[in-house]
Amino acid sequence: MPGEPLYLGLDLGTSGARAVAIDGAGAVAATGRAALAEFGADHRDPAVWWAAAEAALAAALGAIDPAWVAALAVDGTSGTLLPVDAGGAPLAKGVMYNDPCTDRHVLAAIAAHAPPASGAHGSSSGLARALVLQAETRPAAVLHQADWIAAQLTGVPATDENNALKTGYDPVAGAWPDWIAATGLDMALLPPVYPPGSRVAPVTPATAAAFGLRQETLVIAGTTDGCASFLATGAAAPGDAVTALGSTLTLKILSDRPVFASAYGIYSHRLMGRWLAGGASNTGGTVLLAHFDADRIAELSARIDPDAPTGLDYYPLVRPGERFPIADPDLPPKLTPRPADDADFLHGLLDGIARIERLGYDRLAEQGAPRPARVRAVGGGARNGAWTRLRQRRLGVPFADVVSEEAAYGTALLARHGARAGRVPA
Repeated sequence: MPGEPLYLGLDLGTSGARAVAIDGAGAVAATGRAALAEFGADHRDPAVWWAAAEAALAAALGAIDPAWVAALAVDGTSGTLLPVDAGGAPLAKGVMYNDPCTDRHVLAAIAAHAPPASGAHGSSSGLARALVLQAETRPAAVLHQADWIAAQLTGVPATDENNALKTGYDPVAGAWPDWIAATGLDMALLPPVYPPGSRVAPVTPATAAAFGLRQETLVIAGTTDGCASFLATGAAAPGDAVTALGSTLTLKILSDRPVFASAYGIYSHRLMGRWLAGGASNTGGTVLLAHFDADRIAELSARIDPDAPTGLDYYPLVRPGERFPIADPDLPPKLTPRPADDADFLHGLLDGIARIERLGYDRLAEQGAPRPARVRAVGGGARNGAWTRLRQRRLGVPFADVVSEEAAYGTALLARHGARAGRVPA
């Protein structure tokens, strides 16, 4: 007989797969990881995705009794799509989240029919990729990366509301909207949609045998890697905000109501009964690394007094163009005057990004999101003490500790939520 139930999250990221098993209290029981490069050089090859996923799952399950796993869920990169035949076999390589659609006819068709608040607009649109794949491969279905991985475990092609957002799904209405057909997409290609954290199906007998799972083990509807990373931090109440200080600056805040403002790049995912509103700026670590390497940033940061004013008014960008919290494709970087001391220059850059963070949360509140009650930070920049103090001074709200930065941990929380919730939908 199995012991205390465990819950497993599987994350497919840009460079590899990670699996995390947690117990009912959220403590990590096992982890596993595998790099995509171990299985092939082409990160668009779904065979490479699955090989890495299998290896990560095997590593995590090898450290526990797999019979204890009550449920699992999968997250993947947002907007990555794969065309498949009627049996679920890939017809081509995946079109990745960062492969822009350049077909102006496809983009024009979406622009003509999609409501302004839809997540399907723009060159990163999942719907745009689906239209291109329809023309090139004549598929039986188009699946998101997480959908296809989960389908290897269940035999059931399905998606979740978060992965479906950029493919045109309407999370407020809870349906694929009729206007999608007007763009030229055959709506029969779109999979059924489940709320993240809801029950989809048990694993297949073959999956159970391959991994040592019980045949009753449930697969729970997953999410995007970004939403999973938010959940992993421990943010759970309205007003909980997470700032990602990576190559770009991404802000997300949990809200009781959806917030959509395409003019500012703001959109919302539905997540476990609430809404995750956010936007992404073009500022961030990329700007810092354009001027200093990581070691130099650490050295100069130690010389910064974060409580002292900089006397500078920077808007740090690598090149013209901003999407959030200011929407202006021609917005120029503002990086002058440059002080003679590199530490003063870095101070100005860090403070400029902190001011954009504050403006971003102000913009979200202006559009209907709550103001942050507490903020958590993830990404490399979150470990810079001087920057953290600058950000605290600018935001003026409490900062909270991060439980985990592993997206797979957040997806394991979804698996736990689904296992404890209701029955499998009819």
